[in-house]
This record gives sequence, C-alpha cells and structure tokens, in this order.
Amino acid sequence: MFRSPVRGLAGLFVLLPLAVLLACHATSATVNIPSPTVDDPLVAAPGQQTAVVAGGCFWGIQAVFEHVKGVISATSGYSGGAANTAQYEVVSTGRTGHAESVQIIYDPSQISYGRLLQVYFSVAHDPTQLNRQGPDEGTQYRSAIFYANNEQKRIAEAYIDQLDQAKIFRRPIVTKVVAFDAFYPAEAYHQGYADKHPDNPYIATYDLPKVADLRKGFPNLYVGKD
Repeated sequence: MFRSPVRGLAGLFVLLPLAVLLACHATSATVNIPSPTVDDPLVAAPGQQTAVVAGGCFWGIQAVFEHVKGVISATSGYSGGAANTAQYEVVSTGRTGHAESVQIIYDPSQISYGRLLQVYFSVAHDPTQLNRQGPDEGTQYRSAIFYANNEQKRIAEAYIDQLDQAKIFRRPIVTKVVAFDAFYPAEAYHQGYADKHPDNPYIATYDLPKVADLRKGFPNLYVGKD
C-alpha cells in the first residue's frame, strides 16, 4: 500500500472521521512486557553500537527511538533488499525484499541491546502482525530484527522465546530474526517526518501515540527533544 507524505493512505486519513481514526489506533497501546533475561550488561566507557529493526512504517519507529535515553541517532531507511531498489516508490511495491527499517546508533554504556528490544516490542509496533502494521500492508511493513553479530542474534531469539513462553501477547510473535546485510538511508523528506508533520492525520493517529506510550511506559528512558 503506497503511503506518501502528500497522497496515498496518509492523505486519505484527512477524509476519515476522528472516531474511526481513534478506533484504528487500538493496536498501538503500550504492552507491559518484562525485561529480557538474556542481555548484554552496560559497558563502562561510552561508545557506539548499531541496531537495525523493522516494524511497519519507519516514521513511527524512528519517532520512538529518537526519544530513548542512550540513543545517539535513529535513521529511517531500507534493509533486506538490493541497493538499486532502495527507493521509496520501488520499496512500496512490496516486491524488493526490503523492509522499511530504522538504524539505531546507541551508547552501550547507557542502554543495552536487550533494553532497546524491550522498547521495540512494547511500544514501537505490534510484533504479532504478519506483513502488515495497522493500516499498512505488505512485506515492506514486516516485523524484523536484523542482527549484526551472534550476540545480537542470541539476545533477540532468547527474548522472543521468553515473551512467547510467557504468553505476553494474545497471538504468537511473528518477528523474524535475520542476518544484517546492508542499510540504505531513506530519502531526506522521510527523516524526522513525525516531528516535522505532527498535524498529519497519519502521524497523529499512529505515530505520536507511540511516543506518548514510551513516555508513560518507560519514564526512566524517555528523553525530550530540544
């Protein structure tokens, strides 16, 4: 489903009644999930590590992680396909292998990889929706964790097993844990889109509530923006 800043799904929301939009938002409520039992400890010295995740429209995922303590940067982009198809209009066909993804650069002395995944599973998206997220449908909106090394793979797989065993969600988690190959930053107009367009009906309905859920559910991790 094509969703551009000026037309497509987001544009159609202008025509929908507020009650319908609020009903559609039901999937973005905070899910209280436990911390991962398998995780890396915080390191002593500041540094930089990278995590790449996907879970629906990258506008909302980026908006959430831009407000997480210890995150240095969050960039919208594409992972899972080839370099020559990493353009929004092509990815939106759902035939490139790409997922709308977010590259998270974080300081491992302030936040762990497992803690990032806790935010990802709790407020950033619904990990039980297969090849879709809310109103957006297609493999480009799939839930995926692109691990960069064996330790990230171990933590992600153990956490999914932990959450499934505890039956935290009403349905099984469909998030795929796959090896990271490459990340291609999205076009400039996608970067920080939620901050730039808070009055866009799509953003107001699906993305800003995720940031509010982060602030409510993780008050010790939430940071405002200057």
